[in-house]
Amino acid sequence: MGLLVLLHFIVGVMGNAAALLLYAAPILTFKRVIAKRSTEEFSCIPYIIALFNCLLYTWYGFPVVSSGWENFLLITINGLGIIFELSFIFIYIWFSSAQNKKIASLMLMLVIAVSSITAFVSSFALHDHYHRKLLVGSVGLVASVGMYGSPLVAVRRVIKTKSVEFMPFYLSFFSCLASSLWLAYGFLGHDLFLAAPNILGSPMGLLQIILYCMYRKHKGDHEKTDNKVDLEKNGVKLGSLDQEDNEKI
Repeated sequence: MGLLVLLHFIVGVMGNAAALLLYAAPILTFKRVIAKRSTEEFSCIPYIIALFNCLLYTWYGFPVVSSGWENFLLITINGLGIIFELSFIFIYIWFSSAQNKKIASLMLMLVIAVSSITAFVSSFALHDHYHRKLLVGSVGLVASVGMYGSPLVAVRRVIKTKSVEFMPFYLSFFSCLASSLWLAYGFLGHDLFLAAPNILGSPMGLLQIILYCMYRKHKGDHEKTDNKVDLEKNGVKLGSLDQEDNEKI
């Protein structure tokens, strides 16, 4: 049992390291936003969904929801995630157009409101760890599906253009690695709400790596230098290569 607990902790630390690299990746994008004083066609939605995920799983790790400090590692990495995502969102709002400022601000308030309501209900309306985990974990599962679903846009684009320009390898690799580690962490801790989101995230990361290996030497059929893509969030943006992509987003 002692070895299992140690292994659980080690996997959690490794998951923290991999997740930190993913949270820090958009720094390159926002350096460009600050330099150009414009968000161009980038979307704030992935960062807001990521913030939602971090808020919920930070709360999930506290003893109010979890038993004792069994999920302390969730607090550390998701707490850092909150700082990163809030920073990106505020920079986006500062440099975006009036319309995008309004949309981003409304979505941010909605995420904070839902997270606060979830925390309030789990604290005062529910009186045992099982039901608190059930509530917070269920809402967190929805947020995680949204977060891990965003790479589907990049996957579709890679298949369509036969170019990995929109899907950098290191992001795909660390996405797969982080999801796999947190999947193992959830199973080792017998916590379905930690494992379940990564059942989707891990195969998605692996799919991206496979596609990268398939198309990495292909120049692509529709490469255009005037299309700006947010590589740090797997190509999710308001604008896209064509009208059909816009309709998808």
